[in-house]
Amino acid sequence: MAADDLLTTLQSYVGKRGPVQVARHPVTPTAIADWCDAIGDINPVYVDEEVAAKSRHGGLVAPPATLDIWDRPGLPAQPRFRPPEKPPAEDPRSGVLRLLDEAGYVGVVAVNSELELVRYLRPGDLLQNVQVLEDVSPEKQTALGVGHFVTTRQRYETSEGEHVGDLLFRILKFKPNTGTAPATPAEPSRPAPDANPALRPRPGINRDNQTLYDGYRAHELRVPTCKGCGRQFFPPLPRCSACGSFDIGYTVSAGRGTVYSHTVVHYPQAPGFRYPLVVALVELEPIDGQPPLRMVADLVGVTPAQVHVGMPVQLEWLDSHPALVEGATDSRGPISIPQFRPATPARRADTVPAGDVEAGAALPLWTLPVSPTHIVAGAVATRDFQDVHHDRDLAHRKGSKDIFLNINTSLGYMQRYVTDWAGPEALVTALRVRLGAPAYPYLPLTFSGAVQSVDAESGRVVVGVQASNELGPHITGTVELELPQ
Repeated sequence: MAADDLLTTLQSYVGKRGPVQVARHPVTPTAIADWCDAIGDINPVYVDEEVAAKSRHGGLVAPPATLDIWDRPGLPAQPRFRPPEKPPAEDPRSGVLRLLDEAGYVGVVAVNSELELVRYLRPGDLLQNVQVLEDVSPEKQTALGVGHFVTTRQRYETSEGEHVGDLLFRILKFKPNTGTAPATPAEPSRPAPDANPALRPRPGINRDNQTLYDGYRAHELRVPTCKGCGRQFFPPLPRCSACGSFDIGYTVSAGRGTVYSHTVVHYPQAPGFRYPLVVALVELEPIDGQPPLRMVADLVGVTPAQVHVGMPVQLEWLDSHPALVEGATDSRGPISIPQFRPATPARRADTVPAGDVEAGAALPLWTLPVSPTHIVAGAVATRDFQDVHHDRDLAHRKGSKDIFLNINTSLGYMQRYVTDWAGPEALVTALRVRLGAPAYPYLPLTFSGAVQSVDAESGRVVVGVQASNELGPHITGTVELELPQ
């Protein structure tokens, strides 16, 4: 089909309404708990019946970011057990996507999602929605490839007809391997070194530091401790400088601390590291009343501009080198390296009043160490079985270098980030997000935010949020809240 004819056919769907789509199952506490497990959201109004009963909701509710997951059909490869005389009716978006697939636009990414909540869903609600195809764009050249943006609006109701929310959703269907090539610089630049940490120099392990590296392999930060006088010190020494004893043991640190000082390494660049490289002098929390100790380590999950003295940080481990000799405990064995990232902010147990919130106030940083488990668990919990979120081979075929977070999971993390800051009874009224760089495994995703506006009389607060990794901003959006007055 010619491009003009294809666009004419696609745009003939604009304005069409789909059939009423009714969820296969009602909202259940089990499904809510599964979603909370995947997102790491422990807000008690979602999972604790006793606390939820005393809240403004009067009982358990579903997280607001789940509005559009309940009526999804399930794994596409599975039979639907529908009577053969009643084949499922096709909604307008499905018709457009089918035509685009047939024309070679097989790649797909979500671009925008805007959820507006009328009320939170409750266990027992059976959801239904009607979809309207709002727009199909002419072919656009994007960084991912040439493609069409497809925009829909959906109105969500209960099976009794009660309006509970609305969704604007936009996706890009593109042809893989047709993306814009990066501009060629006037002068060729030296390529960045391979960042595989196994390319770093292997540390030298000897009798003086063996206990330290044995701890690293066990993911324990062992602080040398004199058995004679009890003094703690770091880095390891063969004898205690206070009493002279050679009898040195260790105490395990919890790995929490603050940035005492920091620097940024740009050059020279060596294989095994990502640049710019933030290196911090971390002051560890005191152990057993001893003076605090300091250690030098990489600081990951932040840009240089986000680091400041006094920033709370927590330990994480990089399993950098596989064993050269099976069973070796010296430098030929497996190597783990301590590094730090911004500490996960504590979740508020109460809810901040709107009068205590000021426009411009910054939320604390939160760094999520994205793993394949985060990606797949989020896709399953949000009932999104698109293969680009769980099957690496199929993701490659569709133009992606790896699986990546789906937009519902990203929305869930954004909601968790803001409601952990605001408190359990902060009422989310809208979640609006624009997607950018993909969130691939092993690229830490750092959330930052700031209050954009506050209406102390109504309690309405708008928080701007951005989550970024080394590829750039992954999501940019706002969370609209109602806080106690």
